[in-house]
Amino acid sequence: MNIDYKTVTFGVIAYNEHRYLPDVLKDLLNQTYPKNLIDVILVDGESEDDTLEIMKRFRQEYQNLFMDIKVLKNPKRIQPAGWNVVILNSTADILLRIDAHARLTDTFIENNIKCINSGECVCGGPRENIIDEDTPWKRMLLDVEQSVFGSGIASYRQGTKEKKYVNSLFHGAYRSDVIKEIGLFNENLIRTEDNEYHYRIRNAGYKICYDPSIKSYYQTRNTLKRMLKQKYSNGLWIGRTLKICPNCISLFHLAPLCFVIALLISCALSMAGIPFFLIALLSAYALFLIISTVFSLLKTGNYMDLIMPIAILGVHVVYGVGTMVGLKK
Repeated sequence: MNIDYKTVTFGVIAYNEHRYLPDVLKDLLNQTYPKNLIDVILVDGESEDDTLEIMKRFRQEYQNLFMDIKVLKNPKRIQPAGWNVVILNSTADILLRIDAHARLTDTFIENNIKCINSGECVCGGPRENIIDEDTPWKRMLLDVEQSVFGSGIASYRQGTKEKKYVNSLFHGAYRSDVIKEIGLFNENLIRTEDNEYHYRIRNAGYKICYDPSIKSYYQTRNTLKRMLKQKYSNGLWIGRTLKICPNCISLFHLAPLCFVIALLISCALSMAGIPFFLIALLSAYALFLIISTVFSLLKTGNYMDLIMPIAILGVHVVYGVGTMVGLKK
């Protein structure tokens, strides 16, 4: 397929990402798409490490290779404000929204442009989780992220093989005319700004295309503590978003909240002398955990997956509690 070459903004925002930022910049250098058509916008959220210096060195070393390299600041630090800095400074035909924790295949940009050229307005593809070190413990954390029961059922998470239209995606490519019509990200939302933005895109009549050829990767949190902190924050912003844009949230996002509420109610009933509901809930939940763990063990052979039930339980509880706190706030 011949490519109708378009200019592309490659946007990355980062805060204290000195560990992962060099990897995504390396992947940018390896892209098969013509570098002179790529406008690189790197936005630093006033990092306390050498993230900003990494960006500046990249600009100094490769300025002549790309269409342009801009290093900008995000004094508000929050993600949606950083993406708005990218939008306001983008002049290209297509805008690519790339996470600082990402890794990209060499044909990532090229395949996005092919998809856009086929008539799509917004596109993206599977985003597989990876780990920064191959140890049994980190493979277990990766298995939790990749589990349908542990993390998510979205097409980009599960690597669905067919091309189709979806409600949301990760590492999206957006035509500039779509961005111009939809406007900026909602800076009142921190973790769910993409859910709300994609809702506005769909509400404006545009479709969001999932294309399995557009592959990218995402670094899994490398400790259970960091993973639980991330899940709590995700749940918190699901709760807050329900008050701002309830249609942005799917029923799946509310499953941990429902589990925590059911657990609290059944515990109260048990203390009141009616233990049936607590026994039934815990039995059903334990069955799902066992099934998920057995499938993972058979697939990976990683003995640390025996701890998966504890990790998944922790993910569900902190996510559900986070959603409750978000609703209250």
